[in-house]
Amino acid sequence: MRFGSYELKLEKRVSLTGWQAATISILAIVVALVLFSLIFILAGINPLTAYREIFSFSFANQFGLPLTINRFIFLLLCTCAFIIPYRAGLWNIGMAGQLYAGALAAYTVLYALGIDKSTDSHLSAGLLIPLMLIAATLGGALLGSIAGFLKGRFNINEIVVTMMLNFITFWLVSFMIKEGGPFMNPGGRGESFELPSSLHAPLLLDTPFTILIALGAAILLYFMFVKTNIGYQIRAYGQNPAAASYAGISKFKIPLLVFIMGGALAGLAGYHYFAAVPGVYKIARNYGYFGDLAFYGIICGLISQGNPIAAIPVAFLFGGLATGGRYVQGKLGMSFGIDYALLGVLMITLVAFQFFYRYRIVWVKSRKESIDVGIPN
Repeated sequence: MRFGSYELKLEKRVSLTGWQAATISILAIVVALVLFSLIFILAGINPLTAYREIFSFSFANQFGLPLTINRFIFLLLCTCAFIIPYRAGLWNIGMAGQLYAGALAAYTVLYALGIDKSTDSHLSAGLLIPLMLIAATLGGALLGSIAGFLKGRFNINEIVVTMMLNFITFWLVSFMIKEGGPFMNPGGRGESFELPSSLHAPLLLDTPFTILIALGAAILLYFMFVKTNIGYQIRAYGQNPAAASYAGISKFKIPLLVFIMGGALAGLAGYHYFAAVPGVYKIARNYGYFGDLAFYGIICGLISQGNPIAAIPVAFLFGGLATGGRYVQGKLGMSFGIDYALLGVLMITLVAFQFFYRYRIVWVKSRKESIDVGIPN
């Protein structure tokens, strides 16, 4: 596009620094909030008032901030569960199923010990909580391994497999906690039995200890990809599976490994929300909501360009907006679904702005103008 003696052009980026990526993401967030302001205007609400309510409740309110942090922990674990296969060029769409599997495995430990029928346990929390964590990790990893095995051995599309497993585990949870299922609450409320108070997860400054697991996982994954041989093999496989195979990297082991690791982290996300968040301590009847929320881990992973460290602030933002969006619809008397709509607009805008991760807009002097200037009279 030409403007006078200058021309507007797209130029492919040779590299993208972390600060450039952060600037693009911040600009995308601002654009998304401006676009979403139209919803508030149509509802007769001042957008500045709405956003003040959202951000103040999510990030500064004594009741809202803990909710944001709990969502953040959950989203960061799901994001890391997506990033690991993503760096290998594979797509884990099955975090929902894997977190369901993790939650079911954790509660299976208690059910096997008869804790569902008693208000307390003769075994110490120092033993049972680690057992639940291990079970949740193994449950998610086992479900993830199915997709990894089928991809590595038979080259079956991992997106199809993980989506099918999501549906299977969704209905498995329903069978276990509803209509007389083994884990059903004694009160018949269509949710699992509640954890006894002795098994409530330890809190650090009113925050579940799982925040250390989520942050630790993100940091360890970053160093794994940057510093270790297995991280190099995963990245090499993701860039060119055929070349990686020629170099001796297993086309079977890498898909299996990344889906086991991703599933393990998603399983821990299931433990976090259904066994560590204050006020929950059960597999809630609205468990499907958290399965839906897990899909935002895909968006967080894409926005952060597969960087686990960069995923930390992104997951925190999404966790806050999910909390604030739900709060503002009640505070300002808006229709149900504002939180979904806000996250949806933000998601679409951020994904669209990834275009600028690959290209930049530049002003250049018109070639024709340059040639004319150089021709003598």
